[in-house]
Amino acid sequence: MTKSARNKTIDFPLADAPAGVLERIRHEGDQLSALSSVIDQTINGDAFRILKQLPDQVADLAIVDPPYNLDKKYDGLNFKKMSDQDYQAYTQRWIDALTAKLKPHASLYVFADWQTSIALAPVLASNFTIKNRITWQREKGRGAKTNWKNGMEDIWFLVRDQSNYTFNVDQVKQRRQVIAPYRVAGKARDWQETAAGRFRDTMPSNFWDDISIPYWSMPENTGHPTQKPEKLLAKVILASTNPGDLILDPFAGAGSSLVTAKKLNRHFIGIEQSLLYTAWGEYRLQQTKAGDDIQGYTDGVFWERNTRAVQQAHRRNHSNNPAD
Repeated sequence: MTKSARNKTIDFPLADAPAGVLERIRHEGDQLSALSSVIDQTINGDAFRILKQLPDQVADLAIVDPPYNLDKKYDGLNFKKMSDQDYQAYTQRWIDALTAKLKPHASLYVFADWQTSIALAPVLASNFTIKNRITWQREKGRGAKTNWKNGMEDIWFLVRDQSNYTFNVDQVKQRRQVIAPYRVAGKARDWQETAAGRFRDTMPSNFWDDISIPYWSMPENTGHPTQKPEKLLAKVILASTNPGDLILDPFAGAGSSLVTAKKLNRHFIGIEQSLLYTAWGEYRLQQTKAGDDIQGYTDGVFWERNTRAVQQAHRRNHSNNPAD
C-alpha cells in the first residue's frame, strides 16, 4: 500500500534498504576493540557480547532503554516477562557489561515503565548513585476499563561519582508562556516580552509534560514499537554531556539517541540486536547533520507541547533581532 505524501514514517524492509545503509553497519564479528573503529558507528548484534569487545572507559554518558519487563515483540524477537528476581538478574548482567565502558565521571539514564521501575530501583541503587527519578508524560496509549490508563514512564538519572558529574542546568530550561505576568515598578519580573509573546524560562523539574510521541507525519518517526522522542533524548544529552563527549547506547533501537547526539555535536556508539532497526537508525544518521532541527527544541529553547506556531514566530523575530 502506498503511503500518503505526508507520512514520513521510516519502516522500509531490509530488501529495500537505501544504498550504503547496510554496508555502513558494523557487526559483532568485526574488530571493535579500538575506539577509532566504533566511534560514531551503529553495531548490529547482541549487546552483552559486543560490550565485551568495546574499549574501556570511553563513554561520558550511557542511555539505556532495555526491554521493559513485559511480553513484547521486537522485529520477530520475543521478550518474555520475567519474575522480578529474574529481571533484576538480567539488569545486573547489562550493568556488569556496561560499567567498564564508562568514564569515572559518567552519568546514566535508564528507561522504564512503572512496574519495571519497582524491580529496577534496588539494583540501580546498589551499583550507582540515584540522583533522581524523572517521570515523563506519554500522552498516547490505550485506555483501560478496570484501571487507570498508563500515561507516564520513568527515567532513572544515575551517576558513578556523586561529586564529579556533568549537569548543565541552563541548557535544559523550559520556556513556558506567561498567563498572569507580574511586574515590579512597571518592569517584567522573571519573564520576558517578545514579539512572539510573553515567556518565562523555568528550572527543569523531574516531571516532563512537554514531550510528544513521534507520529506518522514527523520525520523522526519509525516503525519501532517503543521509539523514544528526540526531544526527550535532547534533554538528557544536553544536561549530562558537553559538545564532543561520547554517548553509549547498548539498546539503540531505531537510533533516536544516536541521531539526537549527532544533531547536538556529540559522538556516539550504538548497539542494536535487530538488523532491521539498525538499518532504520543508520538511514536516519545518513540523513542527519550537526545542527539539524529537533522538534520542540528551537534556538536552544525547550518549548511546551503544541506551540509550533509560537516557536516559528519566535524564530522569525529572533532572526530579525539577533540581540533579542
